Amino acid sequence: MKLESLLQYLDTYLDVANHPDHAAALNGLQFAGPEEVHHMVAAVDASEAAIREAAERGADLMLVHHGLFWEGLRPMTGRRYRKARLLMDAGMAVYSAHLPLDSHAEVGNCVELARALGVEPAARFGAYKGVEVGWRGTLPEPLERDAFVARAAEVLGGGVRLLEGGPDVVERVGVVTGGGGSLVAQAASEGLDTFVTGEASHHSYFDAMELGVNVLLGGHYATETWGVKALAQHLAERFALTWEFVDQPTGM
Repeated sequence: MKLESLLQYLDTYLDVANHPDHAAALNGLQFAGPEEVHHMVAAVDASEAAIREAAERGADLMLVHHGLFWEGLRPMTGRRYRKARLLMDAGMAVYSAHLPLDSHAEVGNCVELARALGVEPAARFGAYKGVEVGWRGTLPEPLERDAFVARAAEVLGGGVRLLEGGPDVVERVGVVTGGGGSLVAQAASEGLDTFVTGEASHHSYFDAMELGVNVLLGGHYATETWGVKALAQHLAERFALTWEFVDQPTGM
């Protein structure tokens, strides 16, 4: 597959040009690579360790959620230089998709996690600069809160922190992956009894308690492995490519 053709497809499929995001996200191609792509590696973060492992696995293209430039404009020294050198030596491209991947209706982090939790996505939820990122919906059958927390822990592969602000029975659920803790009030205003996200700030505890919403914190990393894997699988099936996932959990 020609890299240029793949990039054009990705930019259109993810609607990169029209999706607002943080300035440092720099969605799209972040590092040039070979003319053709045969093998892809998906990773949540464009960390030095992930780049090194992708190179060892012979990747032509890395698909990441958190790209190379989260620090903003910085000198190309130290770890930034090491990353660039690894990529150049490997002849490997990097494509990053942050909020366009969180929000995507087919392969997005939020919709993929919602489905994995047994939530039937019904409407958008959780806006950033006027564009909704997450999803809300219902469970086919209400679940005891503890049972839903146990399901979330199994799906996310680890501990889930529960802020017990809502009812004992879970039915109406919102999902915004990553750092969505500021959306507790919106969850309450839309009549949700439970909100699932990755992480939250201190005051989110009192939002949950005082607004009557259960909040599940599954970890920023753990809630955002879904999109890059689903996107890589989609590309592999559409364009007869191969792919692997580099798992580097942070516990955060």
